[in-house]
Amino acid sequence: MAGAYPSPIVELMGAPSTASKEKQPLLLDPGRRRSMRVLLSVPIQVNGKDKEAQDFEEETRTLVVNAHGALISLGARVAAGQQITVANKSTRKTLDCRIVHLGTASAGKIQTGIEFVMPCPSFWQIDFPPDDWVVPED
Repeated sequence: MAGAYPSPIVELMGAPSTASKEKQPLLLDPGRRRSMRVLLSVPIQVNGKDKEAQDFEEETRTLVVNAHGALISLGARVAAGQQITVANKSTRKTLDCRIVHLGTASAGKIQTGIEFVMPCPSFWQIDFPPDDWVVPED
């Protein structure tokens, strides 16, 4: 099928080594990530302004996702703290995001950490999100 994206690859990162049958309450440790990371390749479109304040539009894919954002590979030269818009090409849903990390460069692209401006764990459309993606209700 031309133009179709392959099925996403999913792998949980940081999963506990022992599984418990009981749901444990979510306890946030300030030295711990807010939610578990999942290796997931989702086709996205990123729009914003680069470091020179020039508009850019780039199609890319996620490398890792979590309930609060993602790690993506981006060719546009952006700065930490700036805002961009990310569209999930599968769902056509769009969210405002903030650049929170600029990592290593590879093949002309930089690994870029993004964070949703407003939380949206359902943005990645994962059928089996990790338990810590949803805060348990009392």
